[in-house]
Amino acid sequence: MKAALYPNFQKPNALSCAREACDVLAGSGINVTVSEIFRHDFSDKPQVVFEDIRESAKTADVVIAIGGDGTILRCAKLLMGSDTKLLGINTGTLGFMAGLEADQLDKLSLLKDGKYEISQRMTLDVVYHGKDGDVTATALNEVSARSGSFHICDFEVYSDEYLVGRYRADGVLFSTPSGSTAYALSAGGPIIEPDLECIEMTLICPHSLFSRATMFSPCRKLCMKDTTRRDDSMVINVDGENYVTLRSGESIEICRGKNNINFIDLLGNSFHESLCKKMCKPIK
Repeated sequence: MKAALYPNFQKPNALSCAREACDVLAGSGINVTVSEIFRHDFSDKPQVVFEDIRESAKTADVVIAIGGDGTILRCAKLLMGSDTKLLGINTGTLGFMAGLEADQLDKLSLLKDGKYEISQRMTLDVVYHGKDGDVTATALNEVSARSGSFHICDFEVYSDEYLVGRYRADGVLFSTPSGSTAYALSAGGPIIEPDLECIEMTLICPHSLFSRATMFSPCRKLCMKDTTRRDDSMVINVDGENYVTLRSGESIEICRGKNNINFIDLLGNSFHESLCKKMCKPIK
């Protein structure tokens, strides 16, 4: 069995966590790979093989992301289109997507015997049809659209070419169930179990008394068209990273992603148990 580490050493304790994870994995008979850029940090670990993470993402049985939710999201991008499984170890603030905390590394030995559950998470594919050709991206959490100048936006949303509505708001989010507990939750959207397949649309600060989040079947193809009558551009972000800028009259299409991401659950924690532990108390 082969496990690749994807650490984010900008997070507190990530280095010590990654080094301890190496020892636990190797002690369980699991081959460990780490990116060449971290050779100095693991030079005293003879059991570690140094390999480009993009290659490891294709050949490893599991990639272990060590950091916060952002680290896990970036790691997930590397696994698109592969059968490699993803396990997150939280050394960040919330780490809601993580399967283990930094003080639970002994549980990594369960990987060897396959003593874990798999949660398949759907993704969203987004396409921008620009003058220079199509620009595509894939989101595990959400696609967000909002004004780059913080003015209110006007836009239309279509589902399979049927007009769903015309809106005035600071922006809009199109989220997966995994992303329902991220930006969409803060914007007033509902909590969705990650195994429930749907596309959630949540308006950001809508200029309306009666706007609510809308759930779409995962088979729908959605289109968001900017109708703002100003020179402002709408900024489109995919999982928090800049994607494109959208001008008046331009649009993006969102649909279910072609690839799922396989998350590992070593503890058998229910989604709701994790939700209560991490979101029903103040963040320290």
